Amino acid sequence: MSFTNLRLPVIQAPMFLLSGPEMVIASCRAGIIGSFPSPNARTIETLDQWLTIITDELADSPQAAPWALNLVMHRSNPRRHNDLQLAIKYCAPIVITALGSPAEAVEAVHAYGGKVYADVTTIDFARRAAAAGVDGLALVCAGAGGHTGQLSPFAFIDEVRQFFEGEIILSGAIGNGRAIRAAQVLGADYVYMGTRFIPTEESLAQDGYKAMVIEASGSDIISSDSITGVKANWLKDSLIKGGYDVDNMPPPGAIDFLAAADDVKRWRDLWAAGQAVGSSERLQSIAEVVEQLGHEYRACL
Repeated sequence: MSFTNLRLPVIQAPMFLLSGPEMVIASCRAGIIGSFPSPNARTIETLDQWLTIITDELADSPQAAPWALNLVMHRSNPRRHNDLQLAIKYCAPIVITALGSPAEAVEAVHAYGGKVYADVTTIDFARRAAAAGVDGLALVCAGAGGHTGQLSPFAFIDEVRQFFEGEIILSGAIGNGRAIRAAQVLGADYVYMGTRFIPTEESLAQDGYKAMVIEASGSDIISSDSITGVKANWLKDSLIKGGYDVDNMPPPGAIDFLAAADDVKRWRDLWAAGQAVGSSERLQSIAEVVEQLGHEYRACL
């Protein structure tokens, strides 16, 4: 499968509680890959409805870019098997796995002609995912919003290319068209962009969240594993408002996806963002963001 309808080599990153059908559809129509995490649909029935909406809407847009479904494969996620079955039912063009082995998804998705990409934060995880037969690796590097990596993109992509010939998505503080082009120069096929799409009309983020992203700079990002048990980047002011002392964050707890996903109110008050947060200056539509990125990208070709 080749993606011929892409205006830019960009995947609108799947963002917990922020990406939904409207964002996916708008991204695909604007010419970039739209995606969302399956847990954003609070029940399996809602996920079924969302996938119906996405496939029906994009069926009327033959020039739209493909869409992707992000599956959390960690053993603490009890829905992972049922969510995968819905990905198969709707023939998701791309399945992106995270926080667990992609092995279960690879054979099933390849059977209908789809692609599987795996989010990885370390060289060891990248090797394991590559051995499972994925089509692409999303290298989550330092500076990424939400669950983040610790490696520099320069080191990460160079070492992965020594053992992996598939597609590479680069993630981490990519906020403008120049950064997209720079990722290609490093050897990436696509980039993830998440934070740049938080303050958009189609985002599910609260108005206060969007405003905080617009007002923030890189110095307002705090990296901590206290919230989920996994390193993630957070907006400092949201942690403070949530009652945390950002200079003395509590120790990390065990990774428990089920408990985290059920605690929706907590997540609506603790807001993630990447180090490229300063690239967002105003509320825009996704179409306007992609148009701006396109101008920036072409200017440095």
